[in-house]
Amino acid sequence: ALAARRGAAATAARVRAGPRVGLGGVRRLASATSKAGEGMEAITVSAAGKTFPAYVCGEKGAPAVVVLQEWWGVTEQVQKQAQRIAGAGYRCLVPDFYKGKLGLDVEEASHLMGALNFPEAVSEIKAAATFLSDEGSRACGVTGFCMGGALSLACAVKAEGDIVCAAPFYGVPNKAYFDCSTIKIPVQAHFGKLDALAGFSDPEAAAALRKALQSAGCRHEIFMYDGVAHGFMNDLPDMIEKKKAMFGAEHSQEAVDLAFSRLLAFFATHLRS
Repeated sequence: ALAARRGAAATAARVRAGPRVGLGGVRRLASATSKAGEGMEAITVSAAGKTFPAYVCGEKGAPAVVVLQEWWGVTEQVQKQAQRIAGAGYRCLVPDFYKGKLGLDVEEASHLMGALNFPEAVSEIKAAATFLSDEGSRACGVTGFCMGGALSLACAVKAEGDIVCAAPFYGVPNKAYFDCSTIKIPVQAHFGKLDALAGFSDPEAAAALRKALQSAGCRHEIFMYDGVAHGFMNDLPDMIEKKKAMFGAEHSQEAVDLAFSRLLAFFATHLRS
């Protein structure tokens, strides 16, 4: 558990360090690969000059949401989160930033995230929005968790009419590369009060984000959840055990359900009006 918590702290440091941070050397990753779970369809997105694997669910042509993975990769958990959003009447697309790879432990996940090119990932998110528009969706928002939360805000910084709102969960990008005080689209952000990832998703990071969004002048809400830490939206049994080991906080289904109710109200306001 101690090693897991140290690895989690390194997550925040690497994201803050910049949009791409090589960890040095090459290590062999486990052979686990992402795959489409029940109710999901594996596709290849080709749009805006980008081609990459992704997973979709929900009715084609409905208001769209791009759902962004944690540092583990496109797990069953993030696919279930996409399906819950789709169940409220949205077309959801999950880009596979790791191109099929999964991190089974903290070391692997850290390696994969450390090698990720954040600006390229933002370009893929924007291409996903173009793809969804071409399918018939009239508006597209973005949400994501941990690394995906930071990427949601990074995408909001770069939004040019393709993404109309962003809802990040416990993740803030490096200001040197993605300055949140320039965001013009609506933002709804979610953080756990017990989150200890300093500068990335702890209460101080949430407060700094609030200040940046106030400076930006965009419509925004920031919600803080009692009694939960980083990764609090993960509610599958294996992910509950992982977050307990890494962050020491108990699971709260009440917090998960409350956050989803707020998220869906936010999307209803900005994607259906």
